[in-house]
Amino acid sequence: MVNAAALSLVDQLAERHSLSLGDYQRLIEAFSPDLAAHAAARADVQRRRYFGNAVFVRGLIEISNYCRNDCYYCGIRRSDSGIRRYRLTPTQILSCCDRGYELGFRTFVLQGGEDALFDDARLVSLILRVKRSHPDCAVTLSLGERSYESYRRLFDAGADRYLLRHETATPAHYARLHPRSLSLEHRLSCLRNLKDIGFVVGAGFMVGSPYQGRAELAADLKLIETLHPQMCGIGPFVPHHATPFRDFPRGSAELSCYLLSLLRLIKPDLLLPATTALASIDPRGCERGILAGANVIMPNLSPKEVRGDYALYDHKASTGVEAAEGLHELSRRMEAIGFRVVVDRGDPPPPLCPSRVGARHAHGAPAQAKPVT
Repeated sequence: MVNAAALSLVDQLAERHSLSLGDYQRLIEAFSPDLAAHAAARADVQRRRYFGNAVFVRGLIEISNYCRNDCYYCGIRRSDSGIRRYRLTPTQILSCCDRGYELGFRTFVLQGGEDALFDDARLVSLILRVKRSHPDCAVTLSLGERSYESYRRLFDAGADRYLLRHETATPAHYARLHPRSLSLEHRLSCLRNLKDIGFVVGAGFMVGSPYQGRAELAADLKLIETLHPQMCGIGPFVPHHATPFRDFPRGSAELSCYLLSLLRLIKPDLLLPATTALASIDPRGCERGILAGANVIMPNLSPKEVRGDYALYDHKASTGVEAAEGLHELSRRMEAIGFRVVVDRGDPPPPLCPSRVGARHAHGAPAQAKPVT
């Protein structure tokens, strides 16, 4: 039998988009398949108010697997000498964008480790070249912690969005996942700087990471409620064989999907991906994430010869619907569950202005987003 008190909390969240920290923890403690189904149904209503049945795709380009950091969970951490390091050239990155544009992508996500070679001058030049080639596209960066001045230069060059997952909202837990050179305080300061500058900002966290409990997950939900990011990426922790966390169990696909539903109820207009990590541990992870409340998928546009080298965790999916060349198969699978992949930047909708099915959301774009054909 479903916990009646928990059902009531889900309904409260759907109506008020806010709960106390204790109530978030109670919802996590009460997790069950029936409660998750109820949360997903409520999340679907909220998503359709803003996005209809549209699924936005982002072309993910992993530009470098060099990283100055040594995070304990990450497969491209500085101390891992067993991986083949690479950096894409500007020509390679622009070629990925050109190919992605032909396939129907209108957002390009440039992701990489914190690589000193990609300094401001190199990135500004790259952003300007992408924007000149594809002025109707959004550029999202996911390149870690940088100074306020660096973020400002990248924004002024034309970058639209920035993804910086906070990983966990609890300082003590953060300290168990990272070396002493990194702190949650600084990570949150970076997120605040990005918002202040004007980026569309994405935060996010791992589900089932080592030493994580219900209180930590509740704190993550509360942070998303109070921080108000426009994007949020969550996915199950998946261990990498060359990290200190190699022997920890992976996170749960079921709990990850339940939390996707709760995030949709916290912020109905959230741009919320069904992440690669979810698809990596469940062959139907894309579908399950979308049905739980997600509305974004990020297929891999990186050159095929380097995809295996950007191994944040073991068995990371980069083929099939997780690859750019699988976009038509992804469209077919989304249509099979009642959704459609669209050719669209997928911008955040205007505040307090739910859009109609498939409508675009900003920048004076045409009212109707095209489906992928």
